[in-house]
Amino acid sequence: MTETPDIETSSADYARRFAGKAGAYLLERQAQAVCAAIEGLRPGTALDVGGGHGQLVDVLRERGWRVTVHGTDSACETNLRTLHGKRDCEYVQGDLFKLPVADRSYDLVTAVRLISHVEAWPRLLAEMTRVARRSVLVDYPSAFALNALTPLLFGLKKSLEGNTRTYTSFSHRELCAELAKHGFAFAAQKKQFFLPMVLHRMGGGAAPMRAAEGLCRALGLTALAGSPVILRADRNEQARA
Repeated sequence: MTETPDIETSSADYARRFAGKAGAYLLERQAQAVCAAIEGLRPGTALDVGGGHGQLVDVLRERGWRVTVHGTDSACETNLRTLHGKRDCEYVQGDLFKLPVADRSYDLVTAVRLISHVEAWPRLLAEMTRVARRSVLVDYPSAFALNALTPLLFGLKKSLEGNTRTYTSFSHRELCAELAKHGFAFAAQKKQFFLPMVLHRMGGGAAPMRAAEGLCRALGLTALAGSPVILRADRNEQARA
């Protein structure tokens, strides 16, 4: 049975989580983290798996990447084109675990706001590495950040977001170990926030909260225990031949 979490993340309800100043701030930090993680990569072709939310299309294209968005359902393309206004990028549709493209078709394969909602996440990583020529990039909630408070904050998060979902947190080690099975090695990472994102939504993206987050970065707290994490892995040289 296939999994289709990207239908939800492409929806209008999900987009409302990123409305207003708080949402703009969260997306800005995500874009900065993605750009930092792919720094040094020569732009080429990119496949954004489950990317009907459209959050990475402009971020990547502005840096010279030719972006194709993948979705599991026609609703994902409808939302990408009409709700999120991404009308001039390529789109492919298919199962998360059987992406409708050939091996090593894209230089970079990305997935944000996806892996933590996929039960068979090792299968997803295996498929992403299959179609990636050079690099894969994912985001994930860290098991060693303030996300440990998730059970305590979930009720608050749900009251703010309405349709929030439970999610799986990961360690750097377990994701890198899984990627290594497919010939990919850790290349870069960027941690986005020290304070839980729900607190930024509560604060409406106010300057004091942004300043507190900036202080956490300056003190090294974000680098130590920040989340979500943008992780990039590159195909090993031996496996590129």
